[in-house]
Amino acid sequence: MKKTALICCVLLILVSCGKKEIKPVSQESKTALAAFNLADKIRKDFVEKDMAAIRQNSTEKGYEDITAGNGSFDSLELTFTPRWVEIDNNKVTVNISWTSNWVIGGKKKEDRGMAVFVMEGIPLKVAGIKRANPFVAPAE
Repeated sequence: MKKTALICCVLLILVSCGKKEIKPVSQESKTALAAFNLADKIRKDFVEKDMAAIRQNSTEKGYEDITAGNGSFDSLELTFTPRWVEIDNNKVTVNISWTSNWVIGGKKKEDRGMAVFVMEGIPLKVAGIKRANPFVAPAE
């Protein structure tokens, strides 16, 4: 009798712990993923010199922040690594660590830093860039 009760208890525990609960993705996670994707899209468009696409995905202030400091460049390798996201109502700030390798007039220039992308709206658009702007060519 004790063996039967013990086996029933073990089976009950195994059955109750056997299912994996699938939790739905939170809205904050979806927003953070959209912010990461937008930052990467802006990066790709900048490297490809597609200013029309950048204008579509940014506000006027954001567009000015992205295009204000860039002159012409021969080539650019730009790498983004998202570090932190803060979501406050319709405003999203994304801290992004970046490195860049510019070729301007045949001269190579390297730079790196930490930028804060400010995004807002639905769908998200870049509204500004604070701190070390990755779209500004490094000084001589």
